[in-house]
Amino acid sequence: MLERALAPRPPVWVQDAVLAVVIAAVQVLGTATLARSEPTTVLRPLADLGHLGYVVLVTTGLVVSVRRRLPVLAFAVTAAGSLVYYALDYPDGPGWIGLFVALYTLTVRGDGRRSVVLAGVGIATLTVVWLIAAQNIQPKAAIGWVFFRIGASIMSAALGESVRSRRVIVADALDRADLAERTREEEARARVAQERVRIAREVHDTVAHAIAVINVQAGVTAHVLDQRPDRAREALVSIEQTSARALHEMRTVLGVLRGDDDSRAPFPGVDQIGDLVEHARRAGLDVHVDDTQPMPLPSVVSSAAYRIVQESITNVLRHVGPTKVTVALRNCADELEIHVIDEGRGKTRARPPEQMPKEDQGRGIRGMRERCELLGGHLSAGPRHDDPGFAVHATIPLAPTGEAGPAWATR
Repeated sequence: MLERALAPRPPVWVQDAVLAVVIAAVQVLGTATLARSEPTTVLRPLADLGHLGYVVLVTTGLVVSVRRRLPVLAFAVTAAGSLVYYALDYPDGPGWIGLFVALYTLTVRGDGRRSVVLAGVGIATLTVVWLIAAQNIQPKAAIGWVFFRIGASIMSAALGESVRSRRVIVADALDRADLAERTREEEARARVAQERVRIAREVHDTVAHAIAVINVQAGVTAHVLDQRPDRAREALVSIEQTSARALHEMRTVLGVLRGDDDSRAPFPGVDQIGDLVEHARRAGLDVHVDDTQPMPLPSVVSSAAYRIVQESITNVLRHVGPTKVTVALRNCADELEIHVIDEGRGKTRARPPEQMPKEDQGRGIRGMRERCELLGGHLSAGPRHDDPGFAVHATIPLAPTGEAGPAWATR
């Protein structure tokens, strides 16, 4: 069955040429046969007027060969031939087959408006001429063939318009399907890009904080190794704990990439800020936490708050060194406020981020701002107005209005 369906077909022009020859032959032979079987003195013989009847039947049949390329011409020739044929009272018969095929082609290959109007005007004209020519038809019962021609013409045009409309609907459906497929692919690529940004942000926050703490503790160890072995031991223990924690968080992020749900651990939240502060104190920061956050937070808000505090402390360790830092979390009616303020290096004012060298700007502040904006909040970071140091202020709605992030980030 499939082999027959896929069998090669002749070219379209060959198909139309064969169809035109068949129609011309049927029109001539069928009409001549009917005329001989029902002789009448009223109707004009086909051979009259220089065999004009035969010429009309052959012409209206052969013109079907150009129906695809010139549908209007094919319809005009067949309609004009029908008008001349019946106006001269030639005998009735299957001389209208070419006209029906031309009408169908006109509407099926038209534009749905002008082609229908043209077909309607042509059918109306043919109807008037056919009815006038049939006034003296004998026998009277033969008037039924006139109404058959009228109805068949209307049905041919309607069938062509129906097929054309169906093709348009199918083409539109295919276009919409292609557009939907392209849209899905674009959305999938956009989601992949967003996931890459989020995972890169998680890796940056984890690694940057761990490296900053380890760097400070390693410097302390090298400085006090000979004079204060106990202090060096504490610094090494802090390095061990910080690296272990960073490795654990890195495994969690990489577990997301591997799709390993069984080994996935929750991302840190505000409950782990105490551990974060303890590591910062071991690195030499004097951190004071003002936590007025009595009720539980949504996990995505809690994770974002932890990362903002972590990145802020990391920036202090990286750019300032040992100093005093105040961390405040305030749970208002419908939003969480986060303040991280450091006192800088004594009287030295901190430089705005845009004035820092590019190698020092990093992605920290931008990453914190992106976290807030994804949850519908906002973040400001810059030098303090009247005092030395740097301040980070973030506000995150408790019912996030932005993009909450991937599902794994809330687990």
